Amino acid sequence: MISQIKNFLFLILVSCFLPTSLLARNLGIKSLGHSSFLITSADKSILINPFKAIGCTSDLKEPKEVNVDFILASSRLPDEGYNLNDQLMFVEPGIYQFEDILLNGISVPHDRVDGRRFGMATVWSWEQNDLKIVHMGGAAGDIDINSQIILSSPDILFISIGGGIKSYNGKEASKIVKILKPKVVIPVHFQRGKKINKECDFSNADLFIENMKDFKVKYVGKDFQIKPKRIDQNTIYIFSD
Repeated sequence: MISQIKNFLFLILVSCFLPTSLLARNLGIKSLGHSSFLITSADKSILINPFKAIGCTSDLKEPKEVNVDFILASSRLPDEGYNLNDQLMFVEPGIYQFEDILLNGISVPHDRVDGRRFGMATVWSWEQNDLKIVHMGGAAGDIDINSQIILSSPDILFISIGGGIKSYNGKEASKIVKILKPKVVIPVHFQRGKKINKECDFSNADLFIENMKDFKVKYVGKDFQIKPKRIDQNTIYIFSD
């Protein structure tokens, strides 16, 4: 018993001197509400879709994280591209390199009429902590075959599911998921709980879940850590705002 305690204390002592990269291999995902997330790894911190608290997001606290490497935004609309502190923000489609991260932005309609009402949204794909991540928070239209190839087989897919004029509904989102074949799905743009924001036209997650029979559902709160080598398969993570 004494030897086991000594071994345990030795492991704790050794861990204190290990490089941070070895201790922080998990990918941290924090929900900030709407389609905004803070995604952190050992050496990178990325803010996704910061918003201004007006309209549909009026009852949410604005993301004000300043210690991030850069921002990824679906568009310049205030509910997904509000750059409060004038930080480095990628919003236009294209291929960008930030240190060791390659970002691929693909243009997808922000509505169901080929962008004629709300323009185009940028869908982002990148790798962080050896995980392929795709964020489709601003998409509501079809994705062409070339885009499907680029976005296919992500480890983590963020996708809108609540319907309305700028978001896939549950059935549309489920079709996109079946095309892209992600391991983990993180829904955005949907009504949570019983409180209804009258400024929004979102439904809850029921329709999406009904159309995703092959996926299990996990409710993970606002913060969650993903271990790259032990990532779930066919799982929906429901984050709370």
